[in-house]
Amino acid sequence: MKKFLAATFIALTAAGCQSMATTPDPVLSGRDVEYMAIAPKADIDFNYYRYLVDDPTGEAPNTIVIDTKRNFLYFVMPNRKAIRYGVATGKEAYGWTGTAFIRRKVEWPQWMPPEEMMRRWPEFGVYRSHGPLAGGPDNPLGARALYLHDPSGKDTLYRIHGTNEPEKIGQNVSSGCIRMRNIDVVDLYNRAPMGAKVIVR
Repeated sequence: MKKFLAATFIALTAAGCQSMATTPDPVLSGRDVEYMAIAPKADIDFNYYRYLVDDPTGEAPNTIVIDTKRNFLYFVMPNRKAIRYGVATGKEAYGWTGTAFIRRKVEWPQWMPPEEMMRRWPEFGVYRSHGPLAGGPDNPLGARALYLHDPSGKDTLYRIHGTNEPEKIGQNVSSGCIRMRNIDVVDLYNRAPMGAKVIVR
């Protein structure tokens, strides 16, 4: 039923002003296959799957644009096309907008909650004693992380990353980071070059 609904949605959308097409999954490493097989799974609205669309941003190729109101991330392609991904974005109190740049990319990154998060939620304070959580299928950063720095080069502490809560894609739930399905963040990681501009709107 889900495949039928998705195909219907694509056909109807393609018949209108906005053309859409599914894109193949990225090639995965052996570790990716192993970890993703045991990572948390969830059904999400097919609207938040990965599609090739007409670029709505007007930005240069290789730019990433995040629409926090609709929970979409666009990776701008040549010829006025873009890859659109569903994402989870920041709660109203923790959301942010602005421009940043990718200065670091990591596969299956470790996670250490920032000091601000440990102050806000004391239960995370345990990380002060035992250190960061190793990368893996239960890690909140998921399969990949893209580290965002401001124009001066300072780490914003915000990331575009995978997730161990895929059921929350399409929602405003994070502390400001941009969460993606693990398969999608691998796809974006492979496409986005170091230094790519990231615009959060």
